Amino acid sequence: MPAGPEPSLGVPEGYRLLEVGGPYFRLLGPVHARSGEGGRWVIGLRMAPHHLNSQGVAHGGMLTTLADGALGINIAVARQQPGGQVTVSLTADFISGAREGEWLEAHTTITRMGRRLAYASCDLKVGDRAVLRASAVFAFVERDVPISLGNLGAPPLADG
Repeated sequence: MPAGPEPSLGVPEGYRLLEVGGPYFRLLGPVHARSGEGGRWVIGLRMAPHHLNSQGVAHGGMLTTLADGALGINIAVARQQPGGQVTVSLTADFISGAREGEWLEAHTTITRMGRRLAYASCDLKVGDRAVLRASAVFAFVERDVPISLGNLGAPPLADG
């Protein structure tokens, strides 16, 4: 079972630096993204020492933060309205651990998008190995969105 790219490879080909999310989400960084199936983004990061718990595996709070962020970003892209939703409910099943140096990816699926709510799921994986499965409900809100979120037509990514 492949474990993903080797740590020496850095960021896998096709990924670019992701420049969205609030200050808390950015603490995970650097976080990267690439285009995925159906217009969704695959969010990825290289597991670093600050992502680990005292047992040397990914901290559960870090994993749920990554899943919540990936879900919110993909819902915003699908709605073409960044930042216009809040998490109402998030459930997570921890399946296995992720270790320092591994490349961790968040793959999302939006199952339903109504006028006021969106339902989605997220799988965190290292290669083919499942790490976490999350399901969430988001409520749409009306609020001002910072201009720094970038162009809605394409992922607000930075080169490099």
